[in-house]
Amino acid sequence: MRSRLWAQVLFAMGLGICVGLVLGPETGVVSESTARTLGAWFGIPGKLFLGLIAIVLVPLVFSSIVGGLAGGNSNEALRKIGLKLGAFIILTTTIASLIGVALAQLLRPGDGLDLPAAAPAQVPPSGMHSFDFKMLPDLLVGVLPTNAAASVIEGDLLAVVILAILAGLAATQVRTEQARPFLALLDSLMSISMTVVKWAMMLTPLAVFGLMAQLMMQIGLGSIMGLLTYVSTVLLGLVLLFAIYIISLRVLGGHGLGTFLQAAGQNLLLAFSTSSSSAVMPTTIQAARRLGVPEPVANLVVPVGATMNMAGTALYQSVAILFLAQMAGVDLHGAEVFLLVGTLVASSIGAPGTPGVSIAILASVATGFGIPAEGLVIILGVDRLLDMCRTVVNVTGDLTAATLLRNAIKVD
Repeated sequence: MRSRLWAQVLFAMGLGICVGLVLGPETGVVSESTARTLGAWFGIPGKLFLGLIAIVLVPLVFSSIVGGLAGGNSNEALRKIGLKLGAFIILTTTIASLIGVALAQLLRPGDGLDLPAAAPAQVPPSGMHSFDFKMLPDLLVGVLPTNAAASVIEGDLLAVVILAILAGLAATQVRTEQARPFLALLDSLMSISMTVVKWAMMLTPLAVFGLMAQLMMQIGLGSIMGLLTYVSTVLLGLVLLFAIYIISLRVLGGHGLGTFLQAAGQNLLLAFSTSSSSAVMPTTIQAARRLGVPEPVANLVVPVGATMNMAGTALYQSVAILFLAQMAGVDLHGAEVFLLVGTLVASSIGAPGTPGVSIAILASVATGFGIPAEGLVIILGVDRLLDMCRTVVNVTGDLTAATLLRNAIKVD
């Protein structure tokens, strides 16, 4: 176990779950206030881990994407990988949404549950607006970051990705001797960032233990059992989507389940613990390289995927929206369902890969379809657990995309 980080992470995860259940709300071993205090202390290593990753995330994303674009041998190769990656993201996100809708309509997890009488104060406010085709031109133009410095300071990953793509494409259009100092600086920046990531990885077992203990102390088994049908529906959909990725890897990528888990298992455990595809993006790049993905492709596909490839989130949102509709007695049929799928695909692509953002998106989409948002308080208790599970699927999707596109850029 001392020589295998994945074994340490797995052991820490199990130990954290056990400790969290013992000190959780069901046992009464400690008071609720004491449990919150202990949870805060347990969560310190995890917060330090996420903080270290956050420090280098923006420079790492920028340098990775620019380096990946500059590593292409031709504009044709860059165009090919961009089109294929875009098609992969749209296709898998749409399939995931359809799976979620089908399971929710078939199993109907919201039937028989009562909608809360009033909107809960703890539902996060949403800065989004309901989907409106009249707003589409403004939304498309608004994607471009007009203040690069502000985007970097605020950690807006979507804006950073767009800036990096523009800079990388521009670097391929100037003379080699002019671009060489800029690319050398970014290469050094990436090496320094990866060194900080290695330091953060030393905290991984403690971070996983603390995050899992804190989570179980907060939600307990009662919240999970009370929404067993809803949780099971989401998990079943995520398993089906994970299976689609694994089959794609086997048929198109030449990697079986065992090979994939050997290369990426540790990364998936870390993704489960942190529930953030952005936080584990550096280790996802390393996992992609272990799967035989060339460095330029991994450095380009994984950061873009961690920002825009959110098929697991789209599946979860599909089930959650219909769960809320079923509780409220709102029936969605025909064109409304297809519009719902399109809205969820659009809202999932580019959503921040951070914990809890899906609740804000759900509040916005539910309001846009006339579904009362009061029911969100019911799913808040298990949202973090499902967030962890869908993050694993999102990261698997990033690795699948990188593997399938590994030959899109020829490396000298």
